[in-house]
Amino acid sequence: MPVTTDIVATYRGPGRVVRRLLDMGPREDRALAFVMAFCVVGFIAQLPGLARRAHLENLELNMLLGGALLGSVFILPLMFYFLAWISYLGAKLVGGKSTSYGARLALFWALLASAPLVLLNGLIAGFIGPGPAQTAAGLLWVVVFVWFWFSGFRQAQGPAA
Repeated sequence: MPVTTDIVATYRGPGRVVRRLLDMGPREDRALAFVMAFCVVGFIAQLPGLARRAHLENLELNMLLGGALLGSVFILPLMFYFLAWISYLGAKLVGGKSTSYGARLALFWALLASAPLVLLNGLIAGFIGPGPAQTAAGLLWVVVFVWFWFSGFRQAQGPAA
């Protein structure tokens, strides 16, 4: 299925989509593509807010964009790999049956599937600015992301989980 179709399907049943992705077999290139796609979308989501900040605070936009690019596309994927490894080890400590790949796929897919809400948060940051609307959009993203991640991680533990 196309990624966009899978993203829509994730909002209806995140566990089913992750189960189908896991059943396709372990492919690290797929997991890497998911996390990198999320990081690029996350960078793009920052652009309106950075442009607003540069305009209001009379800052150099290119410097802000360079820092955001470095953090989003080069450093953030490494942090997500580390977070997936920690979640895998945590599950192993409590008797989980997940593989390291399953933990990575569950986290990376949850990030990519929740990316439309990251874009919404970025638009609110750029057009409205900090305030209750941006806080609500950020909170909505966190709730949806955690829901997707835990549902997918439960599927990564195996069919009996």
